[in-house]
Amino acid sequence: MPTPPRPKTNDETNDDTNVALATRPKVKRPTLYHVMLHNDDFTTQELVTEILKAFFHRTDVEARTIMLTVHHKGKGVAGTYTRDVAESKVAQVTDYARTHGAPLKLTTEPAG
Repeated sequence: MPTPPRPKTNDETNDDTNVALATRPKVKRPTLYHVMLHNDDFTTQELVTEILKAFFHRTDVEARTIMLTVHHKGKGVAGTYTRDVAESKVAQVTDYARTHGAPLKLTTEPAG
């Protein structure tokens, strides 16, 4: 009994079924930015805690810890986002603080 022919390997085939796989281009991760809260003598600690919970989705404990860091060190990180999101958060929170009569200052800084 003759042995059946062995299947051809990819290197041995000459038909159009071989597809060259293109290498995927390396995608650079976007630069992240910290949204920084700055201490002032007029914005209440309660309002800062409320803002951290509402806009930055912090727990009560996290919000109080960040608020105390801002109070004692002069500034603190509210959150870290891509540039557009960070700038949007700064604008939203600044508007919210102004409607509540607070001069709260927020800025963005490159993370790391």
